[in-house]
Amino acid sequence: MALDPELTLSDGTTIPRLGIGVFQMTDEQAEAAVAAAAQAGYRLVDTAQGYANEAAVGRALARLDAPLYVTTKLRNDLQGYDSTLRAFDESVARLGVEVLDLFLIHWPAPARDLYVETWRAFVRLKEEGRVRSIGVSNFEPQHLERLVAETGVAPVVNQVELHPYFQQADVRAADAALGVVTEAWGPLGQAKTGLLSDEVVVRIARERDATPAQVVLAWHLAIGNVAIPKSVTPARIVENFGAVRVELDPADLADLAALDTGVRIGANPFDVN
Repeated sequence: MALDPELTLSDGTTIPRLGIGVFQMTDEQAEAAVAAAAQAGYRLVDTAQGYANEAAVGRALARLDAPLYVTTKLRNDLQGYDSTLRAFDESVARLGVEVLDLFLIHWPAPARDLYVETWRAFVRLKEEGRVRSIGVSNFEPQHLERLVAETGVAPVVNQVELHPYFQQADVRAADAALGVVTEAWGPLGQAKTGLLSDEVVVRIARERDATPAQVVLAWHLAIGNVAIPKSVTPARIVENFGAVRVELDPADLADLAALDTGVRIGANPFDVN
């Protein structure tokens, strides 16, 4: 049975299950990738202040016939109550949107110890109707628990590194306990991991008449993640979106679950400030 293309968040809004990420893209690449993604059927684009391509995303959005669900993230050095409000104004201006769909704290940046104060500014933006949903990125369970304990407001999304080689069971469990949807960045791993040439992934792809990337993305969708694969290649963008038509059975999911190594590719959230 085909999955619903959207997930309902705890605030009552919905988010597309599959989106396009524009991390490490130039302005030209980001603009082209958003256009190609929209044409392929994607309805979510994920950027960040730190990617320095929000304006390019905004130019692409302005040329589309239908709106996309837009996510951006607060830069670490702009955390703090007043600075967050100013940074938000600058982001929506660059993106060319009146109301942002989803705003995320990019990293907890624990050494700064500003993420709770920052979250209070996020809550204000939500209460004022300037952003539809608020969430976090790269937050560990203890960071989530502190946010809720000190503000009473849980994020609707926690975007973290997550793929079959790094499945983040503890983070996903903490998210689920708080009603937080887990969103995967780096959902296909990276080339150096060899995930897409793993014999298990390749075998399932052959059996499902799919590509390895489609199998991995279908795994994300099947376990309830939102996934935002990055690609600057139009054919790959189309290929990735084909994951919505791939159905995995319980044996496939068990085989993919067994691939977890517990080794992350990206930075440890406790070390990023």
